[in-house]
Amino acid sequence: MAAPYHFRPMTTADLPQIRRWLALPHVREWWGDPAEQYALVSGDLDEPAMDQFIVAAEGSDLGYIQCYDLTAWNSGFGKQPDGTRGIDLFIGEPDMVARGHGSTLIRAFVEERLAQGAPRIVTDPDPANARAVHAYAKAGFQEAGMVDTPDGPALLMIRDK
Repeated sequence: MAAPYHFRPMTTADLPQIRRWLALPHVREWWGDPAEQYALVSGDLDEPAMDQFIVAAEGSDLGYIQCYDLTAWNSGFGKQPDGTRGIDLFIGEPDMVARGHGSTLIRAFVEERLAQGAPRIVTDPDPANARAVHAYAKAGFQEAGMVDTPDGPALLMIRDK
């Protein structure tokens, strides 16, 4: 898939769409309680260590991605190089799932961050989320082992320059 992706900084105007996406079954399955997640996502708008984006392609918004400074959270990811960023995302629009967007938008986003100087990008999908694990692997992430997170066991995946 060669769709060009645009990562637009999220604003309060995007919150109704975020709330709608979080309530959809395919997002809720992996992100959990929509009200709890909405409170976290909306609360992070003013968090300096968190960058939030709406992902658009083909002229339409299709998902959400957050990119954060690991030093701001006790992530449980072990020692990482200074400047390492963590990412989490979801494709919100149901008709955009399983169309190749995941790995290509991850690759595009991560390559931008690495080009801007981040030495490493990490993520921690649920190991049972085969679609996410595959998308990250296809985008160049390597499995680095299981980690314990506040949300339970996760698969640490790493992408270096």
